[in-house]
Amino acid sequence: MMRVRYSAIPVAIAPRGLTLGGACEMSLHADKIVPAAESYIGLVELGVGLIPGGGGTKEFVLRAADEVHDGEPEIIPLKDRFFTIATAKVSTSASEAFDLGILKKSRDFISINPDRRIADAKNAVLDLYHDGYTTPLQRTDIKVLGRSGLGALYAGINVMWRGNYATDHDVLVAKKLAYVMCGGDLSEPTEVSEQYLLDLERQAFLSLCGEKKTLERLQSVIKSGKPIRN
Repeated sequence: MMRVRYSAIPVAIAPRGLTLGGACEMSLHADKIVPAAESYIGLVELGVGLIPGGGGTKEFVLRAADEVHDGEPEIIPLKDRFFTIATAKVSTSASEAFDLGILKKSRDFISINPDRRIADAKNAVLDLYHDGYTTPLQRTDIKVLGRSGLGALYAGINVMWRGNYATDHDVLVAKKLAYVMCGGDLSEPTEVSEQYLLDLERQAFLSLCGEKKTLERLQSVIKSGKPIRN
């Protein structure tokens, strides 16, 4: 995914239909997304007891940090991004993907004619090249909230659990997600690099792969196409 983000040449993604999990993560890292109108995009890993492990969690943290406005509590955009992943929310169309923050209004555009989608993406790549595309610099200035953010997200998770919207295992997975999105157990807000967040993300993903209930969910998806609620 980072090779997509930091390629020496511009990269455009042209999704259509179900664009879930890793496909969504690849889209998040492209220079431009040219989806068909009928595109259903989202990070759905929480449904099988995992967190997005291909840079999707990192990317949502980065975007939340960039969305903070002067005078606005820093936790608001992070909380919105957190619950988008935690509830495995999927856009019902490419248009809704803009509202979820997966597509960027200043960058991406919907290809209305499905037969023109690939051609539109190719033209987008050429436009980026002719505009003087250069390889982006890796980010080292992503602000994470540490313990102050963890407290707020943990409180939200507890509300979901007490309202019977989340099982005990859902709580475990959501807390791992919150830990990554807040940059770990930091005593104060800190600026970190993309690689720092990717390392946290990978560690959490691999630890969840060893959880019995996660393995049960994965097995259920493989056998029946649906995760069990455990």
